[in-house]
Amino acid sequence: MAPKEAAKEEDWFSQLDAELERKTQAITRDVADLSNQKRIVNRTLIEDFWKIWMRFGKINVHFTMEPSYSAFAAFDEFPDLWKFKVDFNFAGVNTVQLLDRTQEQGRMGVALKVWYYTEDSAPRLRMVFEYCEGEHYYKYAGWKRIFGQFVIFDSPLVKFEMAKFHGKLADVVKAWYESHLRRNRDILIKHLRDNYERGETFTE
Repeated sequence: MAPKEAAKEEDWFSQLDAELERKTQAITRDVADLSNQKRIVNRTLIEDFWKIWMRFGKINVHFTMEPSYSAFAAFDEFPDLWKFKVDFNFAGVNTVQLLDRTQEQGRMGVALKVWYYTEDSAPRLRMVFEYCEGEHYYKYAGWKRIFGQFVIFDSPLVKFEMAKFHGKLADVVKAWYESHLRRNRDILIKHLRDNYERGETFTE
């Protein structure tokens, strides 16, 4: 190859290499920023959900939580005196949820769930309330429970506002709590239907 042609080839690759390096730096920053934001948001979400878990426990309503308290909490006295484990990976959490274990009134499996997903290459955070709508018999699968969803909150992660999220969370928790106190699940379902958009339906 002639010296001039070799120089052109080197220039071509130098330009490509510089562009790839710029992209590497930009994406690395984006990933780091996303990880840091998830860490901050998840720390608050997990603490919020644990407080809700404890509050419902005072009226003998039992929840299962994800992530499990054994993963994120170190207890001096269960369940009130605790602190986060120093090595817990907040940024690695993609779902936070409370699952109702009450067997009466079709509450078993009812859940308040928050998770991250991607739409148009942008990370988002969504909170839904899932509840059992009844059962259906399928010829080849047998009896399945039918679950519906209400979308409580949905936002791009870059525009996430904790105050708005807390407002929605408090609204649903109050209705959920009252429905347990009065032993009337319809209070909760009516509140959700009157105030929130329907989401997906699925079977389990």
